[in-house]
Amino acid sequence: MERKLDLSSIRRSPTRILLAGYLTVILIGTVLLMLPVSSREGIATPVTDSFFTAVSAACVTGLVRFDTYTHWSLFGQLVLLFLIQVGGLGFVTILLSAHTFSGQKIGLSSRILMREAVAAPQVGGIVRMTRFILKGTLLIEGLGAAALALYFCPRLGILKGLYYSVFHSISAFCNAGFDLMGAEAPFSSLTGAAGNWYLNVVIMALIVVGGLGFFVWLDLLDARFRFKNLKLHSKIVVFMTAILLAGGALGLFFLEFSGEAYAGMSLGERILASLFQSVTARTAGFNTVDLASLTEGSIFLMICLMVVGGSTGSTAGGMKTTTAAGLILSIFSTFRQKKNVECFKRRLEDGITRTASCIFMMYLILIVLCTLVLSAAEGIPVLTAMFETTSAVATVGVTLGITPEVSMVSKLVLAFLMIFGRAGSLTMLLAFASDRPPVASKKPLEKIQVG
Repeated sequence: MERKLDLSSIRRSPTRILLAGYLTVILIGTVLLMLPVSSREGIATPVTDSFFTAVSAACVTGLVRFDTYTHWSLFGQLVLLFLIQVGGLGFVTILLSAHTFSGQKIGLSSRILMREAVAAPQVGGIVRMTRFILKGTLLIEGLGAAALALYFCPRLGILKGLYYSVFHSISAFCNAGFDLMGAEAPFSSLTGAAGNWYLNVVIMALIVVGGLGFFVWLDLLDARFRFKNLKLHSKIVVFMTAILLAGGALGLFFLEFSGEAYAGMSLGERILASLFQSVTARTAGFNTVDLASLTEGSIFLMICLMVVGGSTGSTAGGMKTTTAAGLILSIFSTFRQKKNVECFKRRLEDGITRTASCIFMMYLILIVLCTLVLSAAEGIPVLTAMFETTSAVATVGVTLGITPEVSMVSKLVLAFLMIFGRAGSLTMLLAFASDRPPVASKKPLEKIQVG
């Protein structure tokens, strides 16, 4: 008797491989960071702190226990850079790229694994996409490093300036948020260059490019950057990104108009600071102002931006722009009494609202529960705890200054959130789901009242 192909089990197998792969990379990073050669003082870093830092780097988050420059040696920084690059590209992308360029054939199982790794819509064309991701990443990071060299080299010298340029280009494109600016002041990030338009624009450009997603960039190139020729997915991503960046910047500008964070800044510097914080809240992790001095309104607005995050198939985290768009569009469809969800003269596939609602509720439940745990464990206000937990689960990396001092319980909670956020909510759900194929319910139907 011919055995039927179980698509659900095929789908779950790659998700488990992806999760196991991330954990393996994290463990390797933990061991390397524990070595005395990884610290600037030549002493072994505690396993919990090494694990937390490895998780943050591999999950391209940026939450750190120690300042990157003052604690880690050159070897330790290179380990972090390796983890960031692997976390941003994905270990599956790197492995399959090596197979592709060596001339080896890619089997069906590997193609399915790659599709799950980058959230591709189909298996077809996945080898081309793999090559595009690798080449595009190297090109963009190279251009970013060249642009940053014009800023760093005159200030730090040729060799150190080039190293800083490469490090921050990779960190920005991968939306990691790790920086080496601790040479000026520990945990300062880019606050010393808050008024420098050139550095801010280059970093923001790298963050946005990395957060749009590889599929969107391939589609933009194929459509020659004409919005009307883009696929529906790309249109939603570009539209939502523009709305969130502009709306976030406008909101931060007015909420901080008389706040302490922008005190002493000119009008131009306030506009730049608002735009940068709006961009970095999309899961980048850099900051140009002291976030702890923001008003409660600005902190809550950044939490909302962090929850949405970047786009599917990108280096960014969060529940993704397309998920938020699906939820918003379902509201409009309900108000207009339409059975299907429509956007840009297209009908979205059935079940997209259910998937978006599932992702949103998973993020919401995790944020609420972990916020309560963090608030109780550290004795901090709920809003402050929510900022840290959201930053972790959305793999953003910005902090109000809480992370370096948290207890063991809070470190484990934040580490779990970072892994969850980078692996993806659906990946985590499918990885632990039953291998049995979905079965339609045969129970009697009965309606309930909602709303």
